[in-house]
Amino acid sequence: MTHPVITDLEARYTAKKYDATKRVSAEDLAVIYQAMRLSPSSINSQPWKFIVIESEQAKQRMHDTFANKFQFNQPHIKAASHIILFAYNPKYSRADYAKVIDTDIKNGRTPAENREQAFGAYAFVDLNTDESGNNGTWSKAQTYLALGNTMHAVARLGIDSTPMEGVDSELISELFADELDGYICEVALVIGYHETQTDYNAKLPKSRLNQEQIIQVI
Repeated sequence: MTHPVITDLEARYTAKKYDATKRVSAEDLAVIYQAMRLSPSSINSQPWKFIVIESEQAKQRMHDTFANKFQFNQPHIKAASHIILFAYNPKYSRADYAKVIDTDIKNGRTPAENREQAFGAYAFVDLNTDESGNNGTWSKAQTYLALGNTMHAVARLGIDSTPMEGVDSELISELFADELDGYICEVALVIGYHETQTDYNAKLPKSRLNQEQIIQVI
């Protein structure tokens, strides 16, 4: 099959070694940021926060979060262009959703007189919230929608990436406490350009199960 979407996905792979001399341009970063912002989420909740690690100081802090585990991912931090922390709100509230509704009103999507009615969709949040107010399982799932969307946008731009669940969420929460402000990061995305001589994964053929094994049309 020949199609731009398929071309993007055929070319995309998980980079294993980054070229420390190459950086993503400001123009491409602007596109990536908009793709992140435009990611879909249940009831348009947007229960996320994206922390972009760019400076050498911030990279050192992220590098330090690998002190206890997942050291195999640590080399990416200083070699890659940027690292994006995908963080979710573990206690998404009615006040959080009010910001979405008020933005809808400002943008003309929702009439001002229908503000209270618009909160009807919040019932879905209630269904996913426990007695302590925790709905992190639900909000984390929304964050993965943003992650997938961002990975495709990055591939479209010809930029390499490495999704990492191998991160120390506790240390990230400690060392990036001010930026996260109560949000939780359990997955990050490294972006940049692979090192052509040592990234073994760049040379391997893409391997996926056959369509017939995973898609059933009924």
